[in-house]
Amino acid sequence: MNETAIIRAEGLCRTYTVYEKQPGLIGSIRSLWNRKYRTVVAVDNVSFSVEPGEIVGFLGPNGAGKTTTLKMLSGLIYPSSGTASVLGFTPWERADSFRRQFSLVMGQKNQLWWDLPASDSFDLHREVYSLPKDRFQTVLGELIEMFEVSRLVRQPVRELSLGERMKMELIASLLHEPKVLLLDEPTIGLDVVAQQTIQRCLREYNRLKQATILLTSHYMRDVEALCKRVLVITNGKLVHDGPLATIVQRLGSIKQIRLQFAGESLPANIRLPESSRVQGTVVDLSVSRELVSETISRILEQHPVSDITVTDPPLEDVVARYFQETSEVPKT
Repeated sequence: MNETAIIRAEGLCRTYTVYEKQPGLIGSIRSLWNRKYRTVVAVDNVSFSVEPGEIVGFLGPNGAGKTTTLKMLSGLIYPSSGTASVLGFTPWERADSFRRQFSLVMGQKNQLWWDLPASDSFDLHREVYSLPKDRFQTVLGELIEMFEVSRLVRQPVRELSLGERMKMELIASLLHEPKVLLLDEPTIGLDVVAQQTIQRCLREYNRLKQATILLTSHYMRDVEALCKRVLVITNGKLVHDGPLATIVQRLGSIKQIRLQFAGESLPANIRLPESSRVQGTVVDLSVSRELVSETISRILEQHPVSDITVTDPPLEDVVARYFQETSEVPKT
């Protein structure tokens, strides 16, 4: 592990013991005397480090262990085994000086008072963190300008849109100028415009404050826009730590071909693979890279085509394939 890392995890594990209820009335009665439990491995021997100022994506399917890892790094839960260091602190010791230097933002959790304007919650945060009033006003002004919400801060939170509320949540989390941001699905449920605004603001905050960011997201646009490096976790195990481009190159043997056939309908005698997507006279094909030229030549020889485009598959598809390939990693 790099000694300069601001976030360091070594062999982190987290297991839970869960009760398994037996079906039916008889099972419920039996469970009064003989309860059955099983062990769930949420995080399994995860090790990585993050350097100061890095923005790292933390990817994985639902239930892979991403949120559990973030909760351990923020000190919300204890690991079953392993060690971690964030800003030189052991997170679950919950030292006051540690809690003043990081923020955990969860897209599905609210920290603002629902019926009050966001500005009132900001004032409460100033008191909680004992922030000097002058510095608080300066930072708040910068964040309001960055997120472009000057007309919304006096509006009750319950009247804001989902995207506007997320902006306010992020502002509240940045008021004490944290050095580390742990972001769990910060753009979940947002439209494309709101996502792009959040991405721009996080990139700007990272540039201005040199903050270290660990980001989980199911939106590949977030990852593409912000992260050069990604961690991939599946079944609680870390299966990739490196550039996002490495995953794309590894699974980049497929190309997508879009064909616009001439005329008002598809040729009657055309043969298409079962995986083809057809919409009117437009056909989308997924073809191995080495077969692209042959496939296009064969179609052009047999049918009139007015337009052809060849592209790489969307990043979402590439990462989904990577998850599928690594989902067979056995648990121990």
